[in-house]
Order: sequence, then C-alpha cells, then structure tokens
Amino acid sequence: MAQSGAQSRAGSGRKTRIVMKFGGTSVANIERINAVAARVKREVDAGHEVAVVVSAMAGHTNQLVAWCSELSPMHDAREYDTVVAAGEQITAGLTAIALQAIGVNARSWLGWQIPLETNDAHGKARIMGIDTGAFEQRFAQGQVAVVAGFQGIGPDHRITTLGRGGSDTSAVALAAALKADRCDIFTDVDGVYTTDPRIVAKARKLDKVTYEEMLEMASLGAKVLQIRSVEMAMKHGVRVQVLSSFEDKPGTLVVNEDEIMEQELVSGIAYSRDEAKITLMRVPDRPGVAASIFGPLSDANINVDMIVQNVSEDGKNTDMTFTVSKGDFERAKQVLEGKKNSLNFHSLISDSNVVKVSVIGVGMRSHAGIAQRMFKALAEKGINIQVISTSEIKISVLVAEEYTELAVRALHTAYGLDAE
Repeated sequence: MAQSGAQSRAGSGRKTRIVMKFGGTSVANIERINAVAARVKREVDAGHEVAVVVSAMAGHTNQLVAWCSELSPMHDAREYDTVVAAGEQITAGLTAIALQAIGVNARSWLGWQIPLETNDAHGKARIMGIDTGAFEQRFAQGQVAVVAGFQGIGPDHRITTLGRGGSDTSAVALAAALKADRCDIFTDVDGVYTTDPRIVAKARKLDKVTYEEMLEMASLGAKVLQIRSVEMAMKHGVRVQVLSSFEDKPGTLVVNEDEIMEQELVSGIAYSRDEAKITLMRVPDRPGVAASIFGPLSDANINVDMIVQNVSEDGKNTDMTFTVSKGDFERAKQVLEGKKNSLNFHSLISDSNVVKVSVIGVGMRSHAGIAQRMFKALAEKGINIQVISTSEIKISVLVAEEYTELAVRALHTAYGLDAE
C-alpha cells in the first residue's frame, strides 16, 4: 500500500502541509477570488504550509476552446494548449495578488516554471514528474505557492494541458509530490452524497468514502471529482477532502478502506445518462466472434462498456448487445455497418434513450443478496432491466431513460440510504 504524505512525514516535526484546489466557480470573479484568499490566509495563520491550485474562472476555458474551433475546427493541438492554458495563468496571478493584498507572502507558478513535466499528448497529457525543489525552498521562507492547474510542459518544451477536469489531477499530483498531509478540493458542492440530491431529497452527505467507491462514482457521472485525480490519489495514498467554497463546514474525506471503521453495505446510487445501446442481431456464433466485433471499435478508439450475449436455441447464432458513450454512438454504428459483410450479422438495432444506474459499496464484498435486492426494488416499480454488469463493489443495470429518477429513488430507499 502506498504511504500517504501524512504517514511519510509523521514524526518529522514539520508543519502540516496542505494543497488547496479551487475550481472555476470558486474563482469566478474578483469577489470570489478575495474569498479564496481569505480562506487560504486562515490556513497560513494556523501555521500550515500551503500550496494553492486554481482552475480558470468559470466559463473562460469554454470561450477559449470556442475561439480555437471558430478559427479552425482541425486546429493544431499544440497551439490549442497555448490558448486554453491562459485561463489558469490569469487566475493564478490574480489569486497571488489577492493574497499579497491581505499580507500573505505568495507567488504564482505556471506549469513550465515548476516544472510539471508531461508526455507530448497535447490536449490530454499525462503527468510524468514534478520537481518540488523550488517549492521546498519557498515553504521554508513561509511563502504560499499559487499554481496554475490543468497545465504542464512537454518533452518538446511546449505548454501541454491535461484535459477537462485536469486541475483536480494537478492538485492531487502536487500533493503526492510534496508529501502533503491532505489535498482539499473546493467546489460548488459540500461533499460526496449517497446520490444526486437534485433527484433524491433525502440523499445524505458521506463523512468518508473509499478511493474505490469514489472511482466508481466518478466513472458513472458523479462530477464531484475527476476520474484521473481519484486514480492518482489511490495510487499515492493522498487523503483528499471535498469541500464547498461557498460554505464553511466539513466535507467528505476520500481515504483508504482501512480508515473507515464501519463500512456501509452500500455507499451510494449513481447514474449515467451518457449511454447508448447497440444490438447486433443473429451474428454467427463461432470462436472469435467477439474479437471480430469489438476489434474494429477498439481500433476506432471507441470504448465499450456493458456487454451481454444471447445465443439462439439452435446454437448457430447469437445476439450481441453492448453500450458505448453517446458521443461515440453514431461513429460506432458507422464502423459496424461498414463491417456488416465480414461480421455477417442480420441487422443492427440501436437505442440512445437509456441510462445506466449503479449500486456501489465496498461492503458488497462480504455480503450476499445485494443484486437480488436491486432487481426486486426495480421490479416492484415496473422497471425492466435491459443489461446487467457487475464488479466486486458495483452492480449496474441499463434501463429506459424515462425511469431514471424512479429507479434512483427506489434503490436509494431499498438500501436504507434515505436520511431520517
């Protein structure tokens, strides 16, 4: 198990070290940036060493992306990175100024100045390493580092960006490199809930959730944390706390499973509307049929999620049903129709009006009957299950999109998650 920053620095006599990350809504205007500065000052006044990671002001990245696309739909990814990284540069500088204005010693840092080194996959770069030497020197001087999230420098010495939500990844990576005691991610929600509070009024905020559960929730559309940031936190044992930047109250800690004393059977109900279903009817049932179907999709960089295969009574044909993201839906159909002669399927049936609903919890590992309770709760509401997939800590079903809210509410109640 990876050692957390707190564990590896325990007994060193050093100050508590915190990375604070603020999203776009948290730094949306000058008033909000001043509020961020005041929050950072509180941690500094408490004697902590602080690094701050900021996103672009809300809406700015969208505008920069739109300008690139307007000039050229097939724009150079390297120049795209140069443009869209500017949003975080502005916020970092403004936040440093706001901190200086209230007496906090602060300095802004861009990705290339650290340096935060990435590979050369412009627009979706992955972090290769972070040099924290300069930060250590500045911490010793009592200085706060304000870091532009979402960006780094590639092997060709050009600016790179980490993809949407990349500031979360920047913050967790920096916390891991600095061996920070905690990475606080401030956003427009006050923590991780048992399900979407907009659908279920009785949804409860979780005090703690495991990395694995958070990873499943993030992959299923819970937009509290970005998937790559959770993967990185789990790999490096970084304790992450999700907090609201608009309210001053405890959030949700994302931690190792052994930090949670009494694990709930089910921690949450998640759903994803980003699903589309494709069925290939009467495909000859022979060895290699799955590879012949999913190989071309993989070659086209189309990810397949849920899969179910129904073999005919005579054993000669099979119906293959699977899901892809809505963004890949039309392209997937086009790829498969182009292979119709070689795949020799009778027809292709598609449906984009579906939703994936999932029950998540590490407590599932040691309890039987979880799936049966799910199926019973949906059946009682007259909801037909189209596809089922399972993992060690998750059960997912595909249902008609019109039943989304009914399914989520029914399952939330069935697993005893409703707040009293």
